[in-house]
This record gives sequence, C-alpha cells and structure tokens, in this order.
Amino acid sequence: MKKILKYVIVDIVQNRIVIIYTLLLLIISLSVFNLESNSAKGLLSLLNIILIIVPLICIIFSTIYIYNSSEFIELLVSQPLKRRTIWASIFSGLAISLSLAFFIGAGIPLLLYNADATGFMMIAMGLFLTVVFVSIAMLAAGLTRDKAKGIGLSILLWLFFSLIFDALVLFLLFQFQDYPLERLMVFFSFFNPIDLSRIQILLHMDISALMGYTGAVFREFFGNSMGIMLSFAGLTIWIFMPLLFSLKKFKAKDL
Repeated sequence: MKKILKYVIVDIVQNRIVIIYTLLLLIISLSVFNLESNSAKGLLSLLNIILIIVPLICIIFSTIYIYNSSEFIELLVSQPLKRRTIWASIFSGLAISLSLAFFIGAGIPLLLYNADATGFMMIAMGLFLTVVFVSIAMLAAGLTRDKAKGIGLSILLWLFFSLIFDALVLFLLFQFQDYPLERLMVFFSFFNPIDLSRIQILLHMDISALMGYTGAVFREFFGNSMGIMLSFAGLTIWIFMPLLFSLKKFKAKDL
C-alpha cells in the first residue's frame, strides 16, 4: 500500500492542475487579506472560496484522475493485491495531495493573517471538505464506467450540495413558514457537508447574530463543545460513507 500511495501522491503533486490550484489559492488568499483593511472582510471573501471553489476542484479533479488512471488500476488489480488496498491507496493519495494543496494555498495565509479560533476552524473545515469531496468523487467514478457520465454526475452532486440543497430547504421554510422549523434545520444541515462547514465557520465569526432566531438555534446546538463534536462526527461520516459504497462497487466491478 505504501508504494502505491507514494506513487499516487508524487504523481498528483507534480500535476499541473494541482500546482495551478495551489498557486491560485495562495494568490487569492494573500490578496483578500492585503486588499482589506479589516481581516473579518478578508475572512468572508475567503469563506466563499472554501465553501464553493474547493469542493468543485476536488470533486472534478478526483473524478478525472480516477478515469485517467483506469489502465494503472487494471494493472494493479492483475497483481496479487486486495482491491480494498488499491482503492484505499488511491483515495489516500488524492486526499493527502489535495489537502496539502489547500493548506499551502489557503491554510498558510490564514495562519499568517488570522491565527485565531476562526482561522483554525476555516482550515479544519477546508481540509474536511477536501477529503469529503474526494470521497464523493470516488463514489461518482465507481458508479459508472463512462467518463462523461461520471464527470457529469460529479458536477451534479457538487451543484446539489452547493446550491440545490439550500434552495430546497428555503422552499420548505417558505411553504411551512407558520411552523417552527428552525430546530428541524439543524437536522437537515447534517445532510449537507457544505452547510455543516458554513455553520461552524459563521458561528466562530460571531455572524450568527445576523441570522435571527435560526442563528440562535444553531448557536445553541453547534456553539458548545458537544455540537462541535457532532458536526465533526457528521463530516467524518460524510468521508467514510461514500468511500465504503464506492469500495463495494469497485470490488464487484468487472475490469
């Protein structure tokens, strides 16, 4: 497993797309902090990048990488290696490489300009989202052999979690506005890793006061140590569930 993992990491780290992704994150992160006199405004600008751009790049790059490595994967399967070891090595290589790219591009500027609880939470959420969307990409690639369908499914999943899910929740809130659904929103947030990350970062930025009663409910649940632990547990489940489903598909797939 170590040899496969080392090969995947070296291959991805040298990839032009990953290098460009790292440099763009670094340039944007340094720019938002240097252009804004108030670090809070820089954090808000960086928040949108972490919640939207990072998942998009991770899920698309990971999906394309898996399809482009199909011949390499077939070669590994022909060797006396367990499929679980092969799949776990590819996942680990993608997760480590893209996490390193995120940390260099966004984590280091956050540590330089905002090394407080909010900065550390943004780094943690960015790393979690990176690994979560690598896992979702593994599932998307495992569901279909067709590269175009797999990439299309990855984009659709990203759209669902970043835009469509929130639109559906808002629709439910408007339809049942006479009912107290705020606590139900806490439950719904666990079905979207991007929402979980957004809530944690906003609570650490003390912006929940602008969210009204819903923000108060979120602060009551997520603001204490138990709520933070549950949100991290939810994100951890989001890492392992798609990975386990994709592993099941990979074991049953006839290569």
